[in-house]
Amino acid sequence: MRQANEPIPLVQTEPQKKKSRAWAAWLIILCGGMALILLMAFSVTKGAASIPLFSVWDALFHFDAEDTRHLIVMDLRLPRIIAGALVGAAFAVAGAVMQGTTRNPMADSGLLGLNAGAGFALSVCFAFFPDMEYMNIILFSFLGAALGAGLVNGVAAMRRGGATPMRLVLAGAAVSALLAALSQGIALYFDVAQAIMFWTAGGVAGSNWEQVKIMTPWILGALLGAIALSRSVSLFSLGDDVAKGLGLNTAIANALCSLIVLILAGASVSVVGAVGFVGLIIPHLARYLVGVDYRLIIPSSAVMGALLMVAADLGARMLNPPFETPIGALTALVGVPFFLYLSHKQRRAL
Repeated sequence: MRQANEPIPLVQTEPQKKKSRAWAAWLIILCGGMALILLMAFSVTKGAASIPLFSVWDALFHFDAEDTRHLIVMDLRLPRIIAGALVGAAFAVAGAVMQGTTRNPMADSGLLGLNAGAGFALSVCFAFFPDMEYMNIILFSFLGAALGAGLVNGVAAMRRGGATPMRLVLAGAAVSALLAALSQGIALYFDVAQAIMFWTAGGVAGSNWEQVKIMTPWILGALLGAIALSRSVSLFSLGDDVAKGLGLNTAIANALCSLIVLILAGASVSVVGAVGFVGLIIPHLARYLVGVDYRLIIPSSAVMGALLMVAADLGARMLNPPFETPIGALTALVGVPFFLYLSHKQRRAL
């Protein structure tokens, strides 16, 4: 029996754990959203030419087309920062949905061929349809992402035992290398290498208001769709049999989740190119902070992914001014060690 002066063990019950996880998620969303706004405001002021914050405020509300600083803020920095935040949220949520539906902790649009497929479609557009409108380029990116995902899943499922997480990653590496080689071959043969160099390196420097205007409804709609499907993703993470037993129509839910991922990845790659590992790192961080419920993971991933991409863009401009470092290189510095850690962890679990 417990003695009278013995302390009572502080063990959280399951409802208490859920409540604390929900509070953590709301804290991430609210504080992260405020931090994102502050970081975006700070990012507008930094670059090859530093601009005071009051000039940024003046450009927003009293734009003067003859003021060079106003032109830099409105035409160069503001659209790229907004595009970076949208793309970061899109990559992170796409990775979270993929990890939940496939139960593969190493799932990411870059590792599983979606980014390479969208990049291949972009090279085809530049080579054969150089005057194509940006809306049609996004549609081609969707098709390219679907092509990459289909090839990876098909190759991984050819062996006995089906598409295991490790086979998916290996197939993704092989298919991505093939599509990247084809993209480079098309670029060199049709002399459009310079035009697609930006997408190959990855970055938001070329973003403009037209791109932001077109991509925003696609990405915001897909993010809202991912939040609406978050309960289904949580059920998928428990296994197909459990999901079916709980009344989920797995065929329809899987098709909708795949469509969401294709929209997020395709729209993002059409703007920033091959930026990897955002969708790998952020969902794991969100899962560590808010638990395994994707109703909390997905919105938290969106906020943290936007923060990461805006911070990476700021670093790309400040590391070696007036030159820019590719964002893909900066995210890879963090993503590659994290990927190796996950690979080692998966190997030990087998």
